[in-house]
Amino acid sequence: MLIGYARVSTDEQNLGMQLDALRAAGCERIFCDEGISGAATERRELNGALRALAPEDVLVVWKLDRLGRSLAHLIQVITRLEAEEIGFRSLSEAIDTTTASGRLLFHIMGAIAEFERSLISERTRAGMAAAKARGQHLGREQKITDAELEWAKRTLELGRMSPWEIARMLRVAPITLSRSLRRGSPADERTSEAP
Repeated sequence: MLIGYARVSTDEQNLGMQLDALRAAGCERIFCDEGISGAATERRELNGALRALAPEDVLVVWKLDRLGRSLAHLIQVITRLEAEEIGFRSLSEAIDTTTASGRLLFHIMGAIAEFERSLISERTRAGMAAAKARGQHLGREQKITDAELEWAKRTLELGRMSPWEIARMLRVAPITLSRSLRRGSPADERTSEAP
């Protein structure tokens, strides 16, 4: 059975062209999401279409971007379909995973997506290393200053307040204080690095 899925991002857009193409392709059932962005993680009709599919069925879309919010998401959905022995067809791009050439094209797209993720990851790591080498702080801004951290350490050592009371005085969560105490201050790091 051919099951169609159509989507438009705004209420002003019209599903007519997609529906005509899906009917002409022979879809017996068509699920439609209207006014829903492709970036939306929850699409009720898409979920309905995926539930309606059985082995040997084919999910048909007018264009690839109607199904996936990104190439990685698209590959994730199609891989899931493939594992369940369900075919996929995109009419505009002439991709059909029920054919050998369609499966080849899909796997090439997957390899390109994986390569792109690797490049992004490499660039991110290189950028972080360069920023760290320049002495830039990475991550969230510290909520407790070095002076506050030193005060908290002394107060705890002297037993004047509990960690919970100190956290309340510093206006931070107790877990934030605990992490800061474990991490220590930059002054402690400089002392430990000295010869």
